[in-house]
Amino acid sequence: MISENEIRKLLPQAFGESNLALAGKFAGKVRDGYPLENRQRLLVTTDRLSAFDRILACVPFKGQVLNQLAAWWFEQTQSVISNHLISVPDPNASVMVAAQPFPIEVIVRGYITGVTTTALWYRYSLGEREIYGYRFPDGLQKNQGLPEPIITPTTKGMDGAHDERLTCAQVVENGFLDAQTWDQVQAAALAIFKRGQAIAQRAGLILVDTKYEFGRDADGRVLLIDEVHTPDSSRFWKADTYADKFARGDEPENFDKEFVRLAYAEKKYRGDGTPPAMPDDLWIAASQRYIQISEMLTGQVFVPGAYPVEPRLIENLQKAKVIL
Repeated sequence: MISENEIRKLLPQAFGESNLALAGKFAGKVRDGYPLENRQRLLVTTDRLSAFDRILACVPFKGQVLNQLAAWWFEQTQSVISNHLISVPDPNASVMVAAQPFPIEVIVRGYITGVTTTALWYRYSLGEREIYGYRFPDGLQKNQGLPEPIITPTTKGMDGAHDERLTCAQVVENGFLDAQTWDQVQAAALAIFKRGQAIAQRAGLILVDTKYEFGRDADGRVLLIDEVHTPDSSRFWKADTYADKFARGDEPENFDKEFVRLAYAEKKYRGDGTPPAMPDDLWIAASQRYIQISEMLTGQVFVPGAYPVEPRLIENLQKAKVIL
């Protein structure tokens, strides 16, 4: 494990933005995208950390973990549905099929939990019982397992807007996707989630919920895109302590970025207004958490890439002939 002092020294060098000599750059919450020839796209994963639909900080090694872990999961799930990954020329970059993203995020939930305004438990704790088109009984407890995983889609918040909740029926009714494509996406999402749960269980973790994104390539194929089962897109709990903690009413031992959300929630911040300042120790802990979950899931020792990232990134992209 990389030491706290090593990470602290790298905080000023955290990879906040790429500036490659390629036209057409698009900056998302975490990734910078660049169009390439032959209907391909370069995705550069930065160290930006996003929560509550806001960029909160830059965390050393976070981008590398996301990029490499997503590539690992794409390999584990490719028998379920094809994905957009072509190659990984740098620890922070991947070459992808230039798929057209669908305008919704597909959230799969196995437990009733969460502190964000779109989370099941947050809505339930406000007294709602009809959530995302599902009817929930009285008497549920926070962090309780659902009988079966459910899909709770949302819109994609753009330009600082929050994601908006949808029911599964509204995806088709409101024209986001046609019924056949939506059926295919739902079936793939549930199958990927169940495979993720099985792999996580072997690593001593519970895959609690996750976000998937899908798109369509130029040939019409539906593809899994973006990222899969990373600490950014998924919630993980420690499996061996879950039952005891749930029985006592304690919070599960999480292994994702939920502890960052909880730190903000303790300061009464849920995404509206200016985020409060947080100490460096929170971001150092986040870096170590990302690395740890990657090692647990993959069974592979994390090999840190060199900082600063940009010179290394450019050199590797040139070697791979992605850029001149």
